[in-house]
Amino acid sequence: MDQVSVATAADHPALIETLAQAFRTDPALSWILPDPAHRARALRSLFRTLVPADMRAGVALRSAGDEAAALWRAPGQAHGGTLESLRTALPLIATFGTALPRGLRVQGGIDAHRPKGCFWYLHYVGVRTEHQGKGHGGRIIRAQTAVADAERLPCWLETATPENVSLYERLGFVTQVEWDVPDGGPHFWGMMRPVA
Repeated sequence: MDQVSVATAADHPALIETLAQAFRTDPALSWILPDPAHRARALRSLFRTLVPADMRAGVALRSAGDEAAALWRAPGQAHGGTLESLRTALPLIATFGTALPRGLRVQGGIDAHRPKGCFWYLHYVGVRTEHQGKGHGGRIIRAQTAVADAERLPCWLETATPENVSLYERLGFVTQVEWDVPDGGPHFWGMMRPVA
């Protein structure tokens, strides 16, 4: 079984590459960025911005061989503050370019449906394509849900990938809300994992 560890700044390139590969076919990002070649470039840019931001707000986990990565935002940090918004605004505008209005519609739906309260927020989790279906995703999620259980805190996530809903259910998450992004956007599930 592969080991899961807390990532450091030295792991940024591996985390970025793992997540960029994992999200190449994500329904929400495919709707925002429909051109596959543009999407591949934009995903690396996106995660170059998000990985350090999420690490400041919580913890990043990686598997020993970089098969999987997860970005968790700590309780009370699900909604980025003003300083984070200022740090990330220009890089995100550059990343999305003319696709920014679609990106904002997706983010608006996520923000509107995310609950208030104290919980660990699974912002992003991904497994490199060639390693999917081998249990890496479940292991990296369980590493942090065990921490949440010890702290007596629930966990929250959103997904636009229908196939992932059953995986998350097996890990204890329960669908709380579903919504569609306006103007033909993807369908989302918002899921909470109560304290085990």
